[in-house]
Amino acid sequence: MAKITIKEVEHVAELARLRFTPDEIEEFTSQLNAILKFVSKLDSIDTEGVKPTYRAIEIFNCFREDEVKNSLPVEKVTANAPASEEGAFVVPRII
Repeated sequence: MAKITIKEVEHVAELARLRFTPDEIEEFTSQLNAILKFVSKLDSIDTEGVKPTYRAIEIFNCFREDEVKNSLPVEKVTANAPASEEGAFVVPRII
């Protein structure tokens, strides 16, 4: 099993520009090693015949089919606009 050292934790902290006390570094080192020990249990699982996947469940395309529909009439669309001209919205000039 791989083991993380205090030097490695200090190096990563330095790369991340984080400052920790020696007690914190020691605590992180033991926590990371506990995580590695827990994850190493996966090595004992027989995965022969298990198809590799990147999701726990299969996802299907949930989008609806594109359908051509009639648009709203221009008069109805621009009815509530503060200003419209020739079927288009009139907005303040920006440039």
